[in-house]
Amino acid sequence: MSFEIELDERTALVTGAGQGVGKAVCMYLAAAGAKVLVNDVSADRAEAVANKIRSAGGKAEALPFDVSDFAAASAAIGAEPALHILVNNAGNAGPPQDLTDPASRGPAISVGEFMATDPADWDRYFAVNLFGVMNCTHAALPKMREAGEGRIITIISDAGRIGEPNMAPYAAAKAGAAGFSRALAREVGGSGITVNNVALATVDTVGLDEMARSSPQLAERFQRQLKRYIVPRFGRPADVAGLVLFLASSHASWISGQTYPVNGGYSVST
Repeated sequence: MSFEIELDERTALVTGAGQGVGKAVCMYLAAAGAKVLVNDVSADRAEAVANKIRSAGGKAEALPFDVSDFAAASAAIGAEPALHILVNNAGNAGPPQDLTDPASRGPAISVGEFMATDPADWDRYFAVNLFGVMNCTHAALPKMREAGEGRIITIISDAGRIGEPNMAPYAAAKAGAAGFSRALAREVGGSGITVNNVALATVDTVGLDEMARSSPQLAERFQRQLKRYIVPRFGRPADVAGLVLFLASSHASWISGQTYPVNGGYSVST
């Protein structure tokens, strides 16, 4: 009996895939034979990943749009002839980033007491982490129902699964995405569509050393986290991509409504 994962004749959309976890997921799905639609808010980043996949012999197209824009997501996804796999990876854990000026970007993760935040600060977390997931899923479901099958995998955070102090707005948005996935799984299971979450602890995608140097508060937080990991290191994008690949495959056809931590043992589940 073979346990190979083959995604031939499948089309997969990965959001926020211009770097980090999303990029790794794209490479894994393409290596298994899927045609990958590489989404990112930056067209250049999306095209760079698509080019890398094609150079390796895979099938890929860049599909840049802002997941927080319902009309843009609906138009881009609606124009695709088929969609079998949706990986909601796009996320926002910090202040707005200037994509045209890397030197001006601040830390990718914001931390601070909830009472020090303002309602105006909350919108960016919900716009991407919750409404972005809902926007893309809303556009993808008709195509999956037409195909009679589908896989929806949403990348959330342990901040939303178990709670993290000083990240309350972000945690709320991620927890909302997790709850949305569980409710949706109950709605669409009869159509052959599975819906699952993958919850991450800290994954080194943007240079944690650089972030720690930029913020003593973050540096202290990272050191506290490391002491709680059973596997004493931060995550890598490939640690996540393997599980996403499995959940996207036929081998996971009877798994739905679940949340899988990928966190080095940061929290131990029963």
